[in-house]
Amino acid sequence: MAILTENECRTLLKKVLSYSKADECQVSIYSSDSANVRFARNNVSTSGAISSSSMSISSAFGKKLGVITLNDYSDDSLQKAVKRAEELAHFAPDNPEYMPMLGPQTYPAHGKTFVEATAAITPAQRSKWVEDSLNISKQNKLIAAGFLQDSCASSAMMNSKGLFVYNSGTNVNFSATMRTADGQGSGYVTKDYNDVSKLDVNAFSLIAAKKAAGSVGAKAIEPGKYTVILEPAAGIVLLEQLYGSLDARSADEGRSFLSKPGGKTRLGEKLVDERINIYADPTNPDLPATTYDGEGMPLDKMSLIEKGVIKNFSYSRYWAQKKGVKPVPGAANIIMEGGTQSLEDLIKGTEKGILVTRLWYIRPVDPQTLLYTGLTRDGTFYIENGKIKFPIKNMRFNESPVIMLNNLDALGKSERTVSGESSQSALIPPMRIRDFTFSSLSDAV
Repeated sequence: MAILTENECRTLLKKVLSYSKADECQVSIYSSDSANVRFARNNVSTSGAISSSSMSISSAFGKKLGVITLNDYSDDSLQKAVKRAEELAHFAPDNPEYMPMLGPQTYPAHGKTFVEATAAITPAQRSKWVEDSLNISKQNKLIAAGFLQDSCASSAMMNSKGLFVYNSGTNVNFSATMRTADGQGSGYVTKDYNDVSKLDVNAFSLIAAKKAAGSVGAKAIEPGKYTVILEPAAGIVLLEQLYGSLDARSADEGRSFLSKPGGKTRLGEKLVDERINIYADPTNPDLPATTYDGEGMPLDKMSLIEKGVIKNFSYSRYWAQKKGVKPVPGAANIIMEGGTQSLEDLIKGTEKGILVTRLWYIRPVDPQTLLYTGLTRDGTFYIENGKIKFPIKNMRFNESPVIMLNNLDALGKSERTVSGESSQSALIPPMRIRDFTFSSLSDAV
């Protein structure tokens, strides 16, 4: 099943709204096609394809709201669904935080979220990419496991107040873990793009292979505070704890590290090193994103942290009304400005330190200071006099991204990476950080 076009969505959603007798009605629809190949122990283990579509109907009478989802779009099914949503609304209690639905909005032009070549990926292409990755693993006497998936999707929203918005997008994702036959060395790589022409499976697989071979014979070093270079895949899992917490309500209610006594917050205060600039921009060509949120609010370029200062919190429409401010939707994507140095340049400029490929198993320790713990994995190396000297055993860390960004030493060039914890993408630079805290050793590879 092909994804729904803008005209198909508009026609279908208009039909649903014509059945509504509610004070307000909003209908959203999502359709997607995806396919994947999974491999393990140097062999393909599964492959598959999924086509799906779902619709959500929200009917409101005053502040009473009923919601129903369905995937049968016959006239009879649509009429029954609308009627059922209205029945549920009548039974529901008033929602004290209900906000009237939005009318027509003006949306900025988004970036190239949909790429025809990505949508047209064939089974033969997937097979060839996986074969290439497995050949690199076998040639280096490694054992590989990984996942390749591509997808295209469309979403649309229309309501009884005249709002209509549509967007479509594509994505291709590749990840691979390669290990030595004795299980003593491990390397990892993960990449995703809207545009498949940017996916170089051979080059990325070679990175994982090099990490695996280079991490054999890891030495134990004493835990403590070290200068570290966090590759983007490592840095993102801590940074997302920071930029994902820039919410006004939790700060106002005293539930956030951004809260201050007396109901005040740290909005407008300098939080981290002045070289830190984090913003959202759905038009960014390397990370194009949708230009509307779940309520249909426009998403545009927005600064989150500028020269170390917190510039914006997200405000839901309800909380903005309560506080008498303008609503601020959450970020469409995340971009952190970097410097001009490559990862290799950062290593050359390090007298003594540790190169971290990846962090995982991230867990909160103290929400009030944003302190987290987790482990290194898939390639951790000791640096001395600007060169990687030897692999080291993995370690547990205890660190806050706020403290980390106040101990910033240098930034490399930003690149698109994927979080191993949330699977969200962002543009993140490699970072050299002073006094990063490692608390104990781990025997895991």
